[in-house]
Amino acid sequence: MSVFQGIGKIQYEGKQSKNPLAFKHYNPDEIVLGRRMEDYLRFAVAYWHTFVGEGSDPFGVGTAIRPWQGSNGLDLAKRRVEASFEFYEKLGIPYFCFHDRDIAPEGDTLRETNKNLDVIVGMMKDYMKTSKVKLLWNTANMFTNPRFVHGAATSSNAEVFAYAAAQVKKALETGLELGSENYVFWGGREGYESLLNTDMKLELDNLARFLRMAVDYADEIGYKGQFLIEPKPKEPSKHQYDFDAATTIAFLKTYGLDDRFKLNIEANHATLAGHTFEHELHVSRINGMLGSIDANQGDTLLGWDTDEFPTDLASVTLAMYEIVKNDGLGSGGVNFDAKVRRQSFDAEDLFYAHIAGMDTFARGLKAAARLIEERVLDQVLEERYESFRSGIGLEIVSGKADFKSLEAYIIDKGEIQNKSGRLEQIRSLLNEYIF
Repeated sequence: MSVFQGIGKIQYEGKQSKNPLAFKHYNPDEIVLGRRMEDYLRFAVAYWHTFVGEGSDPFGVGTAIRPWQGSNGLDLAKRRVEASFEFYEKLGIPYFCFHDRDIAPEGDTLRETNKNLDVIVGMMKDYMKTSKVKLLWNTANMFTNPRFVHGAATSSNAEVFAYAAAQVKKALETGLELGSENYVFWGGREGYESLLNTDMKLELDNLARFLRMAVDYADEIGYKGQFLIEPKPKEPSKHQYDFDAATTIAFLKTYGLDDRFKLNIEANHATLAGHTFEHELHVSRINGMLGSIDANQGDTLLGWDTDEFPTDLASVTLAMYEIVKNDGLGSGGVNFDAKVRRQSFDAEDLFYAHIAGMDTFARGLKAAARLIEERVLDQVLEERYESFRSGIGLEIVSGKADFKSLEAYIIDKGEIQNKSGRLEQIRSLLNEYIF
């Protein structure tokens, strides 16, 4: 029996269509820069927001009306699986993502919890045999349960560290069984409130030990998925150890883990860190560490992670510019870590939201492709940094210059003449390509 009754498979109808349950710009088979649009974007549904979220906020209970409501425990978990695969098929989306605790309830012991997880993983595996939908990534929820009040891999309690390790062990086995193409570490509580009661060096060392154990176990069982770390500032800890891309890359390089990990960059996390989405993508790309993205947006008037569906075309275009420059996302993808607004409580709104996000990224991809094909921003950079392609500039970048030669070159020069950055003109030109 259909869960989403009255909704058929979402089709591409073009921008002239007035059908709200149709794609206006996302055409999976359209060729952009030599690839199918679907292959560039690799969209995924976030299980936690779409099938577990209830529309609650700190000031009110959930408002969501869902066809699977009315059940509890494993029965509820099974109904969500049924609904999820119908949703993927009707939306025509190729991937999904989940935390372990999204898909199955916890028991009184980890052994009982694992048994619950086995039931649902087995059910998902059966659905995947007859579905084209794949698991983009899975992860372990090590932040919701009170046991993680002091963190997981960075907890002050060794038993919590052991529990977290066992949980990730099971999650890696789950990823192997379901064929996940990536495994994500999101340090939801890997941080601290005050140095007054924190041994930062021990916590960072333990986090590195934990990640190395995960790598070793993945190798032992033959799990080949890409390891990803998702930077996240401020929430919930005041000082997160994975604050932003630069901080996370520095951590990985310090502990010799950068050869096994890449970053999963989220738009809303970037803005909470005081950066733009494209900044975090760029930092990851130029360091060879861009692996995947969580697609959403925040509200500039609110200071927390609102996880809205991405509809800011300018931001998405600049994000896709970085992704195309990165030659795509490899085994990663575009996961909609986004939730419908609390007032959008009908099940049908889940389709509207994903269609909006997918169309926005399709338009962003095409605009980014035009910018790259016509070398718009490349020409801007070439002109601005022209002085480093000849003369003293070329000596600097080629390593031939030193302080003495630079002093000899500049000491009798008159006033230096700079060129305008023309930022306003460039932004105006960018708008022409985007809109």
